[in-house]
Amino acid sequence: MPPPLVVGVDGSDAGFLALDWAVDEAALHELPLRLVHASRWERYEGRAPSLILKRPAEQVLADDIVGAAVERAVLRNGDVDLSVQVLGDDPETVLLREADHASALILGSRGRGAFTALLLGSVGWAVASRARCPVIVVRGDGAGLAGTHDRILLGIGDSPQGSEAVRFAFREAAARGCTLDAVRAWRCPAHESADHPLLAGAPERDHEERASDVLNEALRETAGEFPAVRVQRATVEGPAHEVLARRSATADLLVIGARRRQTHLGFRLGRVAHATLHLAECPVAVVPQPIRSAVYGSAPSRKVGLGFGGSEAARK
Repeated sequence: MPPPLVVGVDGSDAGFLALDWAVDEAALHELPLRLVHASRWERYEGRAPSLILKRPAEQVLADDIVGAAVERAVLRNGDVDLSVQVLGDDPETVLLREADHASALILGSRGRGAFTALLLGSVGWAVASRARCPVIVVRGDGAGLAGTHDRILLGIGDSPQGSEAVRFAFREAAARGCTLDAVRAWRCPAHESADHPLLAGAPERDHEERASDVLNEALRETAGEFPAVRVQRATVEGPAHEVLARRSATADLLVIGARRRQTHLGFRLGRVAHATLHLAECPVAVVPQPIRSAVYGSAPSRKVGLGFGGSEAARK
């Protein structure tokens, strides 16, 4: 069985939107869907005197959140293979641990309680920069969330041809039967501008041609594996994060590759990934480079017992 999609649920409106998107994505790729909720009350379960029969408020809240999430998921698509678990730890630890056994991790753009700063604070930053699987942040307007644009937007960076982000985008476009909009942004430094009228535009043409070469090389290998996917190629002048944020308004999903770089502060994402997580007008998939092979239907790189709905110990 392929690794499941994993969605973090917290009872927030953004979390429910992420859940809806995750249900649709699981059905699209015929993958199991695992709902997880982080709650610290389990750490203290059993420490209270046995005469106290009332459930802790944290337990009641956790049960209500996952119950509502399961009901919503079943109503949206009862055919999806669904499992759910409340895990006793902080959100960052739970999500990163789940990412080790997931095809992709799906999150809302904002949260509640411990998830409040999910994407705009330390938790979201840590998850997006450290997860071993693609992290999809569900955000945007109704059309993008509903997938009515029939377009996947792929930002081409400096990764070699056939990168995991490229393959991820092609798989999405193939599954949806939609167009893949592959974009390479480029800029011409001001000091390269030519004053002579006969050389006007030459530096810009050179940068645009190099951007086109990078774009074509990045797509060449994977495009041959997905001949049915319609590919629209574009080289656009401007900062990459601004170009992608602007074009995301007419996309159903933005896919970007993210190479992790380690600093004295830990793993960090680059400027483009960070900016698009805040600015994009559609869901954003951050695909780490390099990435293990367990992505949408492929086998995990190491054998694990997923034990859907079972105890955490059963999955170690």
